[in-house]
Amino acid sequence: MLDPISLAAISAVLGTVGSGMANEAGRWAWESTGGLVRRIAGREVAAPTNAEQLTQVAQLVHERVQGDQQLAHAWTLFAQGVRLPGAGSRPEHPRLPPSTRYFTDRQKALKLLDKEASRAFDGSPRVALLHGREGMGTSTLAVHWGWRQADRFPDGQLYADLRGPGATDAGALLSSLLRQLGLPAEEIPPSTEDRVDRFGRHLADRRLLLVLDHAQSAAQIRPLLTPAPGVFTVVVTRRPFPGIDALPVQVDPLARRDALRLLTDLAGKPAITAAKATLPAVLERCGGSPYALRAAAPRLSEPPVEEPPQPGSDPVRAAAEDSYRLLGPEAARLYRLTGLRDWPAFDAAAAARAADIEETEAAPLLEELADTLLLERTGAGRYHYRPVVRAHAEAAAAATDGIAVCSAAVSRTVEGYLHLAVGAAQAALPESWRVPSGTSPLRYADRGEALAVLATESRNLVQAVYAAEEFRDWDTVARLCRALWPLQLKAGHHDVLLPALRIGARTADAHFPGTRTAGSLHAQLAHTLTELRRWDEAEPEARAAARDEHAAGHARGHASAVEFLGLLRLRQWRWQEAYDSFEEASVVLDGIGHEDEGAGDLPRARALLERHRGRALRGLGRLGEARERLERALRFFRESGEAYNTARALTDLAETRLDGGEFAQALPLIDEAVAALAKENAAYHLAHLGSLRERCVSAAGPQE
Repeated sequence: MLDPISLAAISAVLGTVGSGMANEAGRWAWESTGGLVRRIAGREVAAPTNAEQLTQVAQLVHERVQGDQQLAHAWTLFAQGVRLPGAGSRPEHPRLPPSTRYFTDRQKALKLLDKEASRAFDGSPRVALLHGREGMGTSTLAVHWGWRQADRFPDGQLYADLRGPGATDAGALLSSLLRQLGLPAEEIPPSTEDRVDRFGRHLADRRLLLVLDHAQSAAQIRPLLTPAPGVFTVVVTRRPFPGIDALPVQVDPLARRDALRLLTDLAGKPAITAAKATLPAVLERCGGSPYALRAAAPRLSEPPVEEPPQPGSDPVRAAAEDSYRLLGPEAARLYRLTGLRDWPAFDAAAAARAADIEETEAAPLLEELADTLLLERTGAGRYHYRPVVRAHAEAAAAATDGIAVCSAAVSRTVEGYLHLAVGAAQAALPESWRVPSGTSPLRYADRGEALAVLATESRNLVQAVYAAEEFRDWDTVARLCRALWPLQLKAGHHDVLLPALRIGARTADAHFPGTRTAGSLHAQLAHTLTELRRWDEAEPEARAAARDEHAAGHARGHASAVEFLGLLRLRQWRWQEAYDSFEEASVVLDGIGHEDEGAGDLPRARALLERHRGRALRGLGRLGEARERLERALRFFRESGEAYNTARALTDLAETRLDGGEFAQALPLIDEAVAALAKENAAYHLAHLGSLRERCVSAAGPQE
């Protein structure tokens, strides 16, 4: 068993706590760690933000506890209460997307994949790089092989689509893969570095297939590769790229006989016989592309396109053109106008806005487009364009509809997403001044439904922010970004939202300086950067929020921004600066008169500041003063009936008692906190309280 005060054990505890900061219990543990490190070191120690700094802190703690039995005992008790990564997660058995019914040829490629998957492990990762032009069936080949070899991977098959907005962000991709492995969102580490580590740990002893579809570069996939001996990674890309040590597997166009066999499977022998005269031209135009052949199968009875394909022409674009020319005018218009932006997964409501028709009209037209393969189905009632097909739709719109009509279509779609976001944000967090004002035609049953809508549409909302920025519609940029606040606060999604929030902050400085809007936008960006542990970037945003709220004369917003700066300091273990920020925020609140805006919220705001000051004082080791502050906050929340904040104050107070060795006094506080959370959805807080109780009970005996 590892010695709890060995360097390796201390490093492991620090790493575990640091990577677990995605949930409230994790952030509590981080603050507790910082206070204990300060006590052990005898001075303030900056919170580590990378592996090198973490090692330095571990070495400092190791050196100090070796010569002090009391400090060693304190560290050991704390370490015993740290939960291991993934301790609250359930194992999952992920699966690939469905395979296709008809699959032809590819024997050479299949054998190469078999060979790499069964290669004796020699320390180098098993990786195959499937590459071929769009529409050549590379993705289909990877999925088909994966299902055929399912027994080889008893722990499951992971799949990630690496195209579209946000797909270049390794952190977001790792988050998706960790969720597939059964890790709850609350346990996914905030930093990309920690996610890489957690991903590697989860795969270390598994026999599993990992398919990385539509990869764009070595840099994009490198953080996702693992040396785990039981993992086989298949990378699917349009063209091979350097920088990855992988077995290249080229996917060429189907030979003519195989193309005819696939077309026969799809259309049936009678249709092939009836189209015998035009069949050579169809096969030539399809160019051996399985996608083009699938698109051509339903229209074999139609007159063929007379012009032959040009050398080097794209069969996918040709297939899109052939399918497009057979559409009715309504479906053709919907196809063109919805394809003007790369919406990640749009529904009938969004398509209806683009085409300026009713949603009931759009729904069957979308199904028609999907049946002709001009759209891909991404889920129930949701669709996406292939890149080449969307490029065709966009070009057709420019030629047929003109710039004015195209601009109006995008504007209507963005406006629709704005109505959705504002309505959902107001329903999800009605008490917040950060949520944009105004009316929305959309209504939601409750907070949960509204938050779920924001989460479902998050990537589309980010794309809407990009579009509004291109159109120089700064008010829409600001309102869309402000409507993301409930999603940030209640559901995270920080990786996905970060690009939009950066646009919002730039827009604030350029077009809304010194306003409440600017203050909110900077505060939102500061919040997400803090949650992603980009603390150096978060600080100037928090200061900008305070500056703009002060300039706007919004005292409640100014106090909140200063308070947030103090919360950032708590994360950084800068206890005195945190306390000073909370004091400054209190002074700002004192300037709010009884008739001023925000006056009704003052008692609660002051109680929160008391609690935060108690946390800072605890970090400073001033435990008596910390208890006084926390007890004041606790009295308010008990009287106001706020169960969750009561439990938070009780937890802070219990940990402060534990720091002072007052185990008997801490135990009833922990039990009261557990009781307060009986009707709350607070699994991670309860788990944290459980570990505190175990620590309290185990430590109380020797103290008596």
